[in-house]
Parts: sequence; C-alpha cells; structure tokens
Amino acid sequence: MFGLRRTFATAASAASSLKQAGKVVCIGRNYADHIAELSSAKPKQPFFFLKPTSSILLPNEGALLRPKGVEMHYEVELALVLGKTVRDHQAEDAQGAIDAIQSYAVAIDMTARNVQNEAKKKGLPWSIAKGFDTFLPMSGVIPKGAIRDPHNVELFLEVNGQTKQQGSTNLMIFQIPRILSDISKVMTLHPGDIVLTGTPAGVGPVVPGDVLRAGVRVDGAELEEGRIEVPVEESPSSYAFKET
Repeated sequence: MFGLRRTFATAASAASSLKQAGKVVCIGRNYADHIAELSSAKPKQPFFFLKPTSSILLPNEGALLRPKGVEMHYEVELALVLGKTVRDHQAEDAQGAIDAIQSYAVAIDMTARNVQNEAKKKGLPWSIAKGFDTFLPMSGVIPKGAIRDPHNVELFLEVNGQTKQQGSTNLMIFQIPRILSDISKVMTLHPGDIVLTGTPAGVGPVVPGDVLRAGVRVDGAELEEGRIEVPVEESPSSYAFKET
C-alpha cells in the first residue's frame, strides 16, 4: 500500500510540474480535416499563439468552467514538454527536435468560439478566447519512453461517452521538427515549456452537465498517464461575454 501511495504521489508531483511552464505555445490549423471543418485557409508555414499557464487544469483539480455567454469548444492535442533550451532550431535536425522533448501529455485546448469569431471578424486579438481559467485541461505526464514515435499515435476525445474526435498524429501537416524550428526562431523555448501540436477534426461545443474524456492510444492501447476526464460546469466568475 505504501508503494502505491508513493506512486500516486510521484505522478501528482510530475503533473503539478506542468504548471511551472514558462509558456504554453499552441500550433493552429495543423490537421487538414480540422481546417476544412472551420472553413479556414491552409497555412503555408506553422502559425502559433500562446495560452496562459493559469488556464492549465490538472487531473482532480475540479471542473472545466464555461464563462457566461460563451460557446465553448474542445480541441484535443498531443502536448510536448520541453527538457532542453531550444533556440533557432533547424527543421532538418529531426533527432535534435526529439531529443529536446522531456515528456508528453494530452491536452484539451478549449476555445470560446463566439468570442474568437467576433475578434477575427473585427481584426482584434483573440487571447481572451483561449485564456480563461480552466481552458487547458491536461493529463498527467506521459514518460517519453511510452511514446516511441510521436508522429504515430492516436488522439481521441469523447463527450458523454460518444466519440467526437479521433485521429492519428501522422496526419499533422507540420511535424515536430518543423514546429520547434519555427517557434524557436521567434522565441526561445526553455525546459518545462509546453508545445501543443494541433487538433484533428471533430471539434464542437460542450455545456454544463457534459463530461469530457480524452486520451492517446499507442498501438491501439490507451496510455493511462494520458487520460483526461473532466465535468463541465458554469463558471461562477462575474465575466459575461459582450460585443467588443
């Protein structure tokens, strides 16, 4: 029993380290089918945005909170946790990119879709749409050795037991070496930083009362460390979406 408690404590400690990240960098439009469902343009090179670390919601930390007036969408992604400083990385150095990864996690990049759409329409920044508290549910830390090839795992997301997203990372438009190259030419990545690699098709809304479950499968088997299960509740915050 003592060994089991120690295992749980170690896992919890590893997960809590995710909140020590200096930044969370997210790649947008990295799966062609997701681009199509949003009627967006395919990027000619990776583009990325930031989420605040305050949006991270770890296992057993409570519910995913929907702000008032917000249409909240889920986007399951494979997260990279950096173990080395990466600066001006060259995309041709595939092994160097993999070597820079310390571990993995599953993440759900939540988006306030109506907030984002209004901002895009008016040419405004859409940080608010990505940055609410709890808008980044994450799994525990997945040991690097559990994922031999991050370009060949299956991500999935269920809402109330029904599969909504399911897709292999081998469908990414820009693979990890190119992702880390483009980011690190703009901003240095430091140990502990988190990089989200994009989401497959099937994104959609959730409302209070729903339960989200997400994870990753390797060779058809789900990794327990990558499991996310979180209920959705109404946010008690005084924030309410209004037109900008």
